[in-house]
Amino acid sequence: MTKPFFAIVNGAAGGGRCRARADQATRRLRAGGLEVDVHLTEGRGHATELAEDAYDAGHRRFISIGGDGTSYEIVNGLFPRAHAEGERVQMGMLPLGTGNSFLRDFGITNEDAAFDAIMRGRTKPVDVVRVTHSEGTLHYINTLGLGFVPRAGALTNKHFKGLGPAGYVAAVVACTADLRYLRARYRYALGAAEEELDAAALEERENTFVSFSNSKYTGGAMMMAPAADLSDGLLDIVRVNRLSRLDLITTFPKIFTGTFVEHPAVEQALAAAVRFEGTGKLDVLVDGEQLELELSTLHVLPQALEVLA
Repeated sequence: MTKPFFAIVNGAAGGGRCRARADQATRRLRAGGLEVDVHLTEGRGHATELAEDAYDAGHRRFISIGGDGTSYEIVNGLFPRAHAEGERVQMGMLPLGTGNSFLRDFGITNEDAAFDAIMRGRTKPVDVVRVTHSEGTLHYINTLGLGFVPRAGALTNKHFKGLGPAGYVAAVVACTADLRYLRARYRYALGAAEEELDAAALEERENTFVSFSNSKYTGGAMMMAPAADLSDGLLDIVRVNRLSRLDLITTFPKIFTGTFVEHPAVEQALAAAVRFEGTGKLDVLVDGEQLELELSTLHVLPQALEVLA
């Protein structure tokens, strides 16, 4: 017998507004004929624990009710086990958070469209990215950013979270006034074999920021990687070399259309694997989560997750 959907609600998402809206959302799912077990998170990391326990109990169908950070935690409760065991897990998403970037790749920009996608029941396989670092492993489905990106993300979380997507814009303006550059050392290859990474050139130029994207969007409607394909087995690396403050502030608005990549300081590449060398601990923004990591590798797990979209 198929188990009901295991729904995880992050009540703190969307500045705390998700808790009040989630009850109505889950009633709507049940009224549509879905059997749903609902579980409310109690703090940071709890969605990961709930997903792990549910997987152990045999659940393979999940609904994330919150923002991109909620989905990130659920993914990290399901992987790497689901991939290692060859299990196909499904995840639907009701975007009641702040950013809600990931579903935009499917043309889903609001709760109604996300609800319709879940009710239709059709899934699309998407890649999952495995990150190894000095303290362990994590997984993501959206994007990992270094340099200016996590600095702006940290400032957003600290001062501008209540403004929604506009908060990130405010943080960009503030960070531009104190512009710094990043020198991350890494190699990348179209294949995942170690010998391919060994033969790849070492990237170590100064950058304004670098993103390693699985999906197109971040920070809500920002098109960080306009050419990204969620199921092609490859990361889209977008590297923005040194920009002046004026160049950055005038180029930044083009991120909403993806045309910022036309700037001569922007370079793009594809990779199935990335290896970092001697970077030490870096501020990292992963699917909206602010972390400090000493990165080792990124590896794409092709089409490892089924998304209801």
